[in-house]
Amino acid sequence: MRKKSRKGWDAVVLNPIDELATALCHLKVGDVARFQVGDQSCELIMKTDVALCHKFVIRDVVAGEKLRKYGEVIAGALEPSEAGTHAHVHNIKSLRAVHK
Repeated sequence: MRKKSRKGWDAVVLNPIDELATALCHLKVGDVARFQVGDQSCELIMKTDVALCHKFVIRDVVAGEKLRKYGEVIAGALEPSEAGTHAHVHNIKSLRAVHK
């Protein structure tokens, strides 16, 4: 059994308008991730493994869509992704950090 956070949540969503959550434990394909969006408790089945402190999408997104974390746009989707998919350099592009 995987270790959960002290409050029993598997991920944190900082703003109700966010598309991205941060994993509070290692999540594996098929795990049910529990998190809160505003006052609403949510669950979703993970489509990919997500390491501790990495991001994943909490709803289906389309290529080109802007993605929010902290209530701010931080990235753009490079490809469509299902809810529960790891969000990292392979499928999102930072709109804040620029590699020179």
